[in-house]
This record gives sequence, structure tokens and C-alpha cells, in this order.
Amino acid sequence: MPTSALHVARTGLEAQDQRMRVIANNLANVGTTGFKRDRANFATLAYQDTRVAGQQSSTETAYATGLNLGTGVAIQSTTRIETQGTLQTTDNALDLALDGDGYFQVTLPGGQLGYTRAGNFSRSADGQLVTAQGYPVQPAIAIPDGAGAIAVSGDGTVSATLAGQSAPAALGQITVASFANPGGLRATGDNFLTETAASGQAQPGVAGQDGRGNIRQGMLEASNVNVVEELVDMIEAQRAYEINSKMISAVDEMLKNANQTL
Repeated sequence: MPTSALHVARTGLEAQDQRMRVIANNLANVGTTGFKRDRANFATLAYQDTRVAGQQSSTETAYATGLNLGTGVAIQSTTRIETQGTLQTTDNALDLALDGDGYFQVTLPGGQLGYTRAGNFSRSADGQLVTAQGYPVQPAIAIPDGAGAIAVSGDGTVSATLAGQSAPAALGQITVASFANPGGLRATGDNFLTETAASGQAQPGVAGQDGRGNIRQGMLEASNVNVVEELVDMIEAQRAYEINSKMISAVDEMLKNANQTL
């Protein structure tokens, strides 16, 4: 029994250590544009059934309750919390934020599509609208040399005043991708997510339609990490870690006493 208790306490230490990693990552990205915080989800490990409820206790009666011994805990999954971050004004014409659901689409190296909430875009040497890493936004938007007064409407239509023209000219339209299960998207780093079988296929469409958010020009979406909430979770995880550590110390003392007695 003490050996089993040691194992159970060890799983508790490992689970709380992983939870602290999740919390640390949230706090590390408190200033990351478009970042969505993660939550650690716990699950019990397999139970050892010493006696099953309903089992015969005599020829005429059955046990009303069972005797089940748990074997510990593990991190089952992490859930990305998709709540909207605060929209911060930057007054940069190429900074875009999504006010609502959806993701910007970007072509990653190798041709795979990536999805992001970070709209801190810029212009490449050939005039393409790209991310900070130089990955082109999809659908492709080309801004000619000498273009001024770049405007992006709520539905993603990009227009600019070209040299020698008085009226703005349409340059293209930025579409927004939605998913049946956005929580199933895989985080790959650099603010990008990729499609998985769990997320379902991307459904690109016009911003502001069919539940997709509107595009706000000159703004960026801040991280949705609440520092106070993360600190409270950190204290809770720390206390749980300490309790499991004390359990290991207590079982070790029990084993020591048993060895000395025997």
C-alpha cells in the first residue's frame, strides 16, 4: 500500500509540474499579439477494483458500495480559451484585428496554410502584404509602389489611392477562415495554428458574415491572458505540488518505521 501511495503522489507531482508549464507559457505570452491562453485539464488514472458494488456479500445480500483505489492523475489535455482579447489602437494602416471569431490565412513555408489572430502585417519588397516573418497573407494582396491612403473595410476589402488617380482603387479582399471546432487547431509557434482532423476543414469567407468577425484597421488584438487569474492558478498549483511532496515524505516515514520495526 505505501508503495502504491508513492506512485499516486508521483503522478500528482508530474501533473502539477505540467500545469505550471501551461501557466508559465500563458504568462510568458501576456504581451503576444492575438495569443489565446491555455487551460490544463486533469483526468484520473485507472482504478483498482478491490470490490465491485453489487457484488455478493452473502448468499442473500450484495455490497451497496464498492472498494475502488485510484492510481493517480494525469494531464488529459489543454484547452485553448478563445475569448476575445482587447483591441488596441495603433494607427498603423497595415495593423489589422479581428473583432469576433475567425482567423487570418497565411501561406507557410512549404505551401501549407497557417491561421493566426495576429494581424501585425507589413509590406514586402515586392509590395505583397506579409506577416512579420515574411509569409504572404491569403488571398494575396499586392500594394503597388507609390500607393497612398491604404484602407481596409470591415469586410476585408483593401483599397488605396494610386499615383495619378484621385479615386481609391480596390486591391483585393482579405477573407477570414472559420472552423467547426477551432479548439482542435494545432499550435505550431510564431502565432500560427494549423488545421487538424479534429478542427475540421477551414471555411474561408467574407468578414462579418456567417459568424465571422469584422476586420478593424489600425488596431491589434492583445493577448487574452489575465495576469491575476494566472497568478491565482499558479499559487493553487504550487500548493497542490507541496501537498503531494508531503505525501511522499509521509509514506517514506511509514516505510522507514516499518523497516525499523521488522
